Amino acid sequence: MKERTEFFPDGTQIDNWFYETETPKLSELGRQYKLTEYGIFDDGKIHTKEIQHLIDQAAADGGGVIVVPSGTYMTGSLYFKQGVQLYIAEGGTLKGSDNISDYDILDTRIEGENCPYFAALINVDGLDGFTMCGPGTIDGNGLRSWKAFWLRRTWNPKCTNKDEQRPRLVYISNSQNVLIADLNLQNAHFWTTHLYQCRHVKYINCRIFSPAAPVKAPSTDAIDIDVCTDILVKGCYLEVNDDSVVLKGGKGPWADSAPENGSNERILIEDCVYGFCHGCLTCGSESVHNRNIIMRRIKVLAGNNLLWLKMRPDTPQHYEYITIEQIEGKVQNFININPWTQFYDLKDRQDIPLSYADHIVMRKCVCECGTYFNVKPNDKQYKLSDFTFEGLKIKAENKETCYDAVKNIVVENVEIR
Repeated sequence: MKERTEFFPDGTQIDNWFYETETPKLSELGRQYKLTEYGIFDDGKIHTKEIQHLIDQAAADGGGVIVVPSGTYMTGSLYFKQGVQLYIAEGGTLKGSDNISDYDILDTRIEGENCPYFAALINVDGLDGFTMCGPGTIDGNGLRSWKAFWLRRTWNPKCTNKDEQRPRLVYISNSQNVLIADLNLQNAHFWTTHLYQCRHVKYINCRIFSPAAPVKAPSTDAIDIDVCTDILVKGCYLEVNDDSVVLKGGKGPWADSAPENGSNERILIEDCVYGFCHGCLTCGSESVHNRNIIMRRIKVLAGNNLLWLKMRPDTPQHYEYITIEQIEGKVQNFININPWTQFYDLKDRQDIPLSYADHIVMRKCVCECGTYFNVKPNDKQYKLSDFTFEGLKIKAENKETCYDAVKNIVVENVEIR
């Protein structure tokens, strides 16, 4: 592999780890534990206990790979152990139960809080060197809960995302050296993949999908990155009925001092295609500090927001050194920075914590949009500074700008039609 010299926005060199994008063959993953060779069949039955027993057996035997062959195999929540990988073969589908009782309640992390909630379909905690890959599919089977969520919202418009009691598709926590490659990850009940306190995680050539019609799949974020460092998202197709890549990290008036919360740093998103989504790159709504983020060489088919900085008035936030470059496509908002007040709660804090966004660069983009610069000044809640817009070709229905909302802004070679 030829070494490269590139840099994150603050001048930190991008490590060669980010350029190592080879994916393993099945034969390289160790001893194979094929479901059908252990009495687990494509028969419509829920095989949670049998598959978990196979994972435990593989771990006890020194490791290997759980192989899902062609067919559809139903399960509830599964927990992977050190040394045990997952491979979904061509034509194979690992499909989640649509009955919430097939998912355990445990202490976990969700929506910026550590609390009891439901396990995901695939659970990984405390592992070093976990791989899940293959040309097959992990399907959350979320239609039933989507319908139930919207029915509940009709009855109670203030119900939260957690009220409907929906599992995530994949939850990986306290782990490192993780690879998710080539998979179809689709139809999650809730968030599709969620990383918490992880480092060195790669998504390579995945397709992550949930529908926006005819039944909207609510809050099915493609990739939630929560208190993580060194994350690569490359060559993926992302189309979900919420945010595609979203940076989390905690919420609340004292979130920046809570030990379970923290920063996301050194995130690289490149060479991807986005279908419909609410946000292509979103900071928030539960986020404390994001630094050294690059999104580049992206094609957007139909996004609501290219860069979305959600500013919570009840949470101290700092978004810095974010670069968006070489983007082509259609979005509703090229950049969106506004107060975000969903489920706002200052608790016992009397003042509104001040937040910051600075060293934001958007360059070499060719986009059609409804609004180019959807930025609301609010000096009492947040300070915006050191933005650069360079080499942009924008076709906008609303091309009005309020550059005065940003202190120290550079605008060079920007064409707005």
